[in-house]
Amino acid sequence: MRSKSRLATLFIALMIAAGVVMATAQQPASAPATGGAAKSGGMATPYTALHSPEVHPDRTVTLRFLAPEATEVYVVGEILQGKRQLAMTKGADGIWTATVGPLPPEIWSYNFRIQGVDITDPSNPAIKPVPPGFPMSSFVEVPGDTPAFYDSKPVPHGEVRMVLYESKTMGVTRWLWIYTPPNYDKSRARYPVLYLLHGNGEAQNGWVMNGRANIILDNLIAEKKAQPMLVVMPQGHALQGANVGPLVRLSGETDMFSKRFAPDLLQDVIPLVERNYRVYTDADHRAIAGLSMGGGQAISIGLSNPQLFHYVLGYSAAVGRPFMNAEAEFKEVLEKPERLNSRLRLLWVGCGKQDFLYQANRQFVDLVKAKGVNVIYHETEGSHVWSVWRRYLHDTAPLLFKGAASRRP
Repeated sequence: MRSKSRLATLFIALMIAAGVVMATAQQPASAPATGGAAKSGGMATPYTALHSPEVHPDRTVTLRFLAPEATEVYVVGEILQGKRQLAMTKGADGIWTATVGPLPPEIWSYNFRIQGVDITDPSNPAIKPVPPGFPMSSFVEVPGDTPAFYDSKPVPHGEVRMVLYESKTMGVTRWLWIYTPPNYDKSRARYPVLYLLHGNGEAQNGWVMNGRANIILDNLIAEKKAQPMLVVMPQGHALQGANVGPLVRLSGETDMFSKRFAPDLLQDVIPLVERNYRVYTDADHRAIAGLSMGGGQAISIGLSNPQLFHYVLGYSAAVGRPFMNAEAEFKEVLEKPERLNSRLRLLWVGCGKQDFLYQANRQFVDLVKAKGVNVIYHETEGSHVWSVWRRYLHDTAPLLFKGAASRRP
């Protein structure tokens, strides 16, 4: 009976959500300042449609949601800065409203919760992309007094290329997103490569759509703080690429860490990149980094293959149990720390003090230090959120490929 009740609740919530999307798309022109529907006819435009989110000069944010049939709606997510949920107020026009903040300048995620189901803001096109089965969230940016390091500036811009490939390892078609630095097509130069891995419940586009990695690199390269480089962003889950054909789920994939991912990266992705792009093919010009699940993958693959990667970085990496037994996994390489130190140019680990993986990262760093491995450990304020990982990319990209020009093969 409980399962039937849950299904009924989910069905009602989804029906309400579907009605919201249709109503928002078809509502008459509305007044942007209040979000109320206009009295006259005419279709809404991007300037007159329901205005949500609305960021005010005092850095408060007003969220609006058209759901005339709903009986209660809540705001949930990072935007509440640790609070569980915030009840919205229903107006006579069927529009639910809530104001949050003031908020520190940052990019904040949020959802609307109806009947216990979290959905995105249908008026907001800024969406967190996810693989099948994971809930999406909406984003809102609260600006500071000056542009942030992740905001686009009038500097030369690179390109982000969507590349399809046939994974021999997985037997399906998959996507790569590849950042090429400014003027790549006009240059004959070769470039180093950063393989940048996303977290659990995200996809290959996460570091661009959520992390703004391309904009961060554009700005750093323009400021001459980072080497021009390619950034290769693969899908870290063992999945077929989205929107390439009927959905295919790979059998035997139940763990967060897929045993198929490392072979896919090493045997399919890296050869594809080195065949089709002007990149150096030695370990001095190859780095691997990632966040959360991707941080665990980066450390696992990087430390297991120091002949391939001389730069290994983990951001809030999933290195502790139940995700990984680091002492057992790296037993062989940690028994010869001098050999590892002679190869690695950089082993970097960072984590926020409020992150649920904080202790696991501290223990991993203590382990490798005790074995005599050189590691840079960097801890900051922050939990398991994108505001931490964007900052880590910004801070570590300038550390990559230092002096590599003098070691070019």
